[in-house]
Amino acid sequence: MQIKRLDLKLGFACNNNCLSCPQAHRRHLGDLTTAEVKKLLKEGREDGANEVVLTGGEPTVRPDIVEIVAYAKQLGYDFIQLQTNGRMLYYKDFCKKLIKAGVTEFAPAIHGPNARIHDYLVQSPGAFEQAVQGIKNLKELGQYIIMNSVINKINYKYLPETAKLFVDLNVDQYQFAFIHCVGNAKKNMDLLCPKKSEVMPYVHRALDIGIEAGIKVMVEAYPFCFMRGYEKYCSELYMPPAEIRDAEGVIENFDKLRKETGKLKGPQCKHCKYDLICEGPWREYPEKFGWSEFKPVPGPKVRDPKEILGEEEE
Repeated sequence: MQIKRLDLKLGFACNNNCLSCPQAHRRHLGDLTTAEVKKLLKEGREDGANEVVLTGGEPTVRPDIVEIVAYAKQLGYDFIQLQTNGRMLYYKDFCKKLIKAGVTEFAPAIHGPNARIHDYLVQSPGAFEQAVQGIKNLKELGQYIIMNSVINKINYKYLPETAKLFVDLNVDQYQFAFIHCVGNAKKNMDLLCPKKSEVMPYVHRALDIGIEAGIKVMVEAYPFCFMRGYEKYCSELYMPPAEIRDAEGVIENFDKLRKETGKLKGPQCKHCKYDLICEGPWREYPEKFGWSEFKPVPGPKVRDPKEILGEEEE
């Protein structure tokens, strides 16, 4: 079955104020009404979407979130992912309501191995404790959990410890995403954006921890030239076609937008074996740091992602 995913931003209200939030500059737009959300869900189905990711802002602070999930299920979405900072999952009865309504996958975010780092990055004391308990609640309820964690200058040396936390929590998958410097992250770029080459060994170690534990792992916005031996863990290889709907309208082909305007390729990229399938970094990164870190990988051009998935690790 052809997968088409709807990324539905329910609004921009949130109970955190993450230093790296890429949506913070849109908070003035507020939240969609229940009727507006239902309309977008219905239009998504009519356009052929069979999966939906409910995101924000923070979806779980909406009083109608259970109703929204139930409506998505009623429309026939066979995959309903809830992206969340995890704090409201602290309340087990709330978790049960979401599950009963139809959530099939939970995607909470933790950005460090302890409260000191995570709570600072999300600017909310107690957030780490709530999110960790929320994950434990979901595991007790038999749910599939994919963790998200944003790589930044504050936490990158602790990525292996964060990976160990995820393994200890028995999550099903975890993903590290290199910081996208828009919104709050743009405002805090000097504080938060590290050099990819300095972060690289910590990323590899953090992936190894999950690989050895038999957990599915990925990293996002880390071009293949930094991932030698780990190429098959680049999340861009697995992203299904998606459209985005929110208060500002519809992006029918996010894949195209991400590649053509969100990310950037450097002059040396055309000499790399991965040039034809690599998206490059978020454009804000080379605009600040240049292209000197990006070293073309020699070899015949890879024309299909399947070639990577079949390669032996170097």
